[in-house]
Amino acid sequence: MIDKKLIDRIISSGTIQWQKHALQRLMERNISREYVKKTILSGIIIEFYEDDRPYPSVLIADISEDKALHVVAAFNLEDEICYIITAYIPDQNYFEEDLVTRRT
Repeated sequence: MIDKKLIDRIISSGTIQWQKHALQRLMERNISREYVKKTILSGIIIEFYEDDRPYPSVLIADISEDKALHVVAAFNLEDEICYIITAYIPDQNYFEEDLVTRRT
């Protein structure tokens, strides 16, 4: 199972693979890699996707007074590698006002 302590260790060790899709979206959305890493380290896991393949993934949110960011990352737990899938500014069309609760 993915837990925050393991995620922080993997990110802090620098074992990160940036997927092509993620890099394209970061450029389009003017989001830096550093901001993504900060979000993962200081954010909270709001959704688990344990059945994702080839590796389980999570949705991590970092909500501060002036900014909000969501990051989807997959984790190879055996080799302790993080794969950044995408990052985006959450939209209130899809999330409640708190920007962490998904609208149903």
